[in-house]
Amino acid sequence: MKDFKAFVMQKLQVDKRLLAVYVVLYFAWGMGMDWFGATVHIATFTYWWQVITVYLLYMIPISLILRGLPFHMQYAYGLIAMGLLEFGGYALETSIAFPNNILDQFFGERNFALAMALFFALYFPLGNWAVSKIYSLIWPNQGGSPS
Repeated sequence: MKDFKAFVMQKLQVDKRLLAVYVVLYFAWGMGMDWFGATVHIATFTYWWQVITVYLLYMIPISLILRGLPFHMQYAYGLIAMGLLEFGGYALETSIAFPNNILDQFFGERNFALAMALFFALYFPLGNWAVSKIYSLIWPNQGGSPS
């Protein structure tokens, strides 16, 4: 357990500029996805500020811990994290799924949260990839990837 805690703490100690890229990207991504979900009547947060709690306070630390792992491992661990988040969000009604939305129609109502978790688990490998590319473009002489 001590080794795991040390591993997590080491992964969370990052350059402030890298963290800033995560914050800007994930906040914009979260606001965009909340807007899109509400606009096309798939799902939305109950309150706009949940973008901060979910995307910044939940997803960024997980992304930092998973960065550097192969894509399939980031996705697999991300699926666990998003499965718990989706289950909790709909169970506590902090997320609202619109009735008869396109995902319900395509996958069935009972598979909605699973479909959402499967989709949003991609955020971890794709987010880490995007942050790495943006960071390298802004600060090209930092010795390569921030991973």
